[in-house]
Amino acid sequence: MSAHSPRQERVAISGGSGLIGSALSTLLRARGDEVVHLVRRQPRASHEIRWDPATRTLDPRELSGVTAVVHLAGAGIGDHRWTTAYKHEILSSRVDGTATIATALADLGEPIALVSGSAMGAYGDRGDEVLTEDSVMGHGFLADVVRAWESATGPAQNAGLRVVHARTGLVLAPHGGAMERVLPLARFGLAGPLGSGRQYWSWITLHDEIRALAHLIDQDLSGPVNLVGVQPLRQAEVMKALGAVLGRPAVLPAPTLALKMIMGEFASDILGSQRVLPSVLTASGFVFDHDTIESAMRWLVNES
Repeated sequence: MSAHSPRQERVAISGGSGLIGSALSTLLRARGDEVVHLVRRQPRASHEIRWDPATRTLDPRELSGVTAVVHLAGAGIGDHRWTTAYKHEILSSRVDGTATIATALADLGEPIALVSGSAMGAYGDRGDEVLTEDSVMGHGFLADVVRAWESATGPAQNAGLRVVHARTGLVLAPHGGAMERVLPLARFGLAGPLGSGRQYWSWITLHDEIRALAHLIDQDLSGPVNLVGVQPLRQAEVMKALGAVLGRPAVLPAPTLALKMIMGEFASDILGSQRVLPSVLTASGFVFDHDTIESAMRWLVNES
């Protein structure tokens, strides 16, 4: 668990019912913080605030007294095939939601930090290149999405507020996310390399992801922060470690062509290589509970 913050926080979270948002809400409440959720329906409880990112509607007064907003809402990257319409939804859901919150915070004028979700897709497919927050952004659909997504925080930054771009990597979670699909296959020894298996995956456990987000709330950091573990590995090595914990060899590869037929354009993201390091996070004193793939996979299997 994250160390207690120096004071009790009142944190607003968008995407609070999602994989990361719900786990973060639990962590923050456990350490004594008050958590409110931004919801797109009529509020049913005192800890809910109505907003409508599609029409960029959010009453700034509703955020008065909040110490930080953690913005995690957005259409799922791997939930559907990347049709033209769904690619538009991926982009617009992120830009509209981020602009709505950033504008409301700027209009409110209180010193509220914005920890805005982002993704390691910022760097594009970079092979074996070691990537840090100082690396230039890459090319491709997801890199373009991240550019627009992070730029949408402009109103908050221009108002002098502290803004963090939490560039999250592959989140290893027992229920939800990519591993929810992989785990059942791995138990039968079928989760071998994807494509060549040589592409780098920069991973982080859900446990450390939410601890890192709490750290970003507490610490005086701003700008891009890579939320990935300290041990980026080739995808085949990640699958091998999972197989070892399960006692199942992970050797049968998933051919690139088959992946593209099943997953469409999203396969290019899965097959892309991003060797990302958490330079800003570790320099700020954050210590990972799962700093090796072996400890991560043991946790993942034990929690599933």
